[in-house]
Amino acid sequence: MEEKPITQLLQELRAREGKSLDDLLPLVYDELRRLANGYLSRERANHTLQPTALVHEAYLKLIGHDQLEWQNRAHFFGISARIMREILIDHARGKNRLKRGGDGLTQIDLQDAISFSIDRPLDVLIVDEAMTKLEMLDERQARIVEMKFFGGLTVEEIAEVLDISPATVKREWSTAKLFLYKALDGS
Repeated sequence: MEEKPITQLLQELRAREGKSLDDLLPLVYDELRRLANGYLSRERANHTLQPTALVHEAYLKLIGHDQLEWQNRAHFFGISARIMREILIDHARGKNRLKRGGDGLTQIDLQDAISFSIDRPLDVLIVDEAMTKLEMLDERQARIVEMKFFGGLTVEEIAEVLDISPATVKREWSTAKLFLYKALDGS
């Protein structure tokens, strides 16, 4: 995917030059679908939310952010990652409500993304709780995890979005992984 057309279109959106997110969707749809596939591949096999539905739901939330000052491609996908995470969390909460017959865990696999192994299935809501705790301790680290794990952004893209160096992203990522390991392992 080309950086310049997406960034250029986002700048036109910001300048209100007659462009809308509808003009952007054809350029980013495949990448958003890839992100959605990535998220859902980490969840339980019988998940009722499909990648296309996740992309469409995220898009509907994105178009509600007309006043957002889009910076560039990386910023757009960072925001998209946060929205997809929120959708998955809301979906898991709805699925697990007792009044709706929730059956326990909505599992998620973090092993590939954060390079450590936990011997039990993880509930997406437990992961969200750990992310919320991390966000209270260090918001930047939580955003890095969110963009890397949920958004699939590279270290360089994250550095660009947060306006920090790639070395800082790597250092913060390492610290955040340790925190998550401890929080999710239960020790």
